[in-house]
Amino acid sequence: MGNNYELYKVFYWAAKTGSLSQAAKALFLTQPSVSHAIKQLEDRFGFPLFYRNPKGVSLTQEGTILYSYIEQSHILITLAEEKMAALKNLDSGELRIGGSDSLFKHYLLPFLEEFHERHPGVRLHLNHGTTPEVIAFLKEGQIDLGVVRMPIVDPQLEVRESIQLQDCFVAGPHYAALQGEALSLDRLLGYPIILFSRNSRARMAITELFQSYGYSLKPEIEVGSVDLLIEFARRGLGISYVTREFVTKELEDGSLFEIRLDVQLPPSHVGIMTMRNMPLSSAAHRFIELTWKP
Repeated sequence: MGNNYELYKVFYWAAKTGSLSQAAKALFLTQPSVSHAIKQLEDRFGFPLFYRNPKGVSLTQEGTILYSYIEQSHILITLAEEKMAALKNLDSGELRIGGSDSLFKHYLLPFLEEFHERHPGVRLHLNHGTTPEVIAFLKEGQIDLGVVRMPIVDPQLEVRESIQLQDCFVAGPHYAALQGEALSLDRLLGYPIILFSRNSRARMAITELFQSYGYSLKPEIEVGSVDLLIEFARRGLGISYVTREFVTKELEDGSLFEIRLDVQLPPSHVGIMTMRNMPLSSAAHRFIELTWKP
């Protein structure tokens, strides 16, 4: 295996860079050594792995299949090396978390502050994205854990349920006449609706709920952040769909009020997501202990 590993490393860098000279540079080898290693692999498998072209090399169909496996093993080996480095203690290292802007700001911020105070030597990396993006970050080894809305059904992932959230429709003083009455979905759709533009869990859930009642939910305005959802509703541009826990301040000071509906909106849960069967770094383990109260 020792010798094979070196050959696969050469193959990985040649495939990744599309260039034998770049692979040689990355591995501190000569270009003839790289060519020889690839020839050894091609002889062993009995078919070519690369096409040579004027710009460098590109993978054959067989080479592409091999690369899909070698890339995964390369990610695992890189992760193993990083985990070993992080095992020393929490005086150094890093904690990489994926999640949405709104969950970072409205849910994770106090935990991040507490963690940073306890372990100032650990660098924090926050990767922002939608739930599908955060799942991809986790599987690619770019983050240690993800904080996302549930449900998540994926055999590769372990999800610890954390807090419950309740989404609702809110409006500003411009729509004060609607305060107190329970609106039907039909009446609600008579007003301009403001939704989060990205393909978020909350957006999918509310669209599906309206469909189950036979309505199509088409927003008049779409915005790219929760802060804008809140701001647009405050200024009277329409009725926004937001998470109640993220607008407690506005609901208390009266700059927003909740629109009551004659149907029940389902709650959603936040989950802390990690790779199943993959050991956690000390920093990730400590952070989960802070945030997760079963």
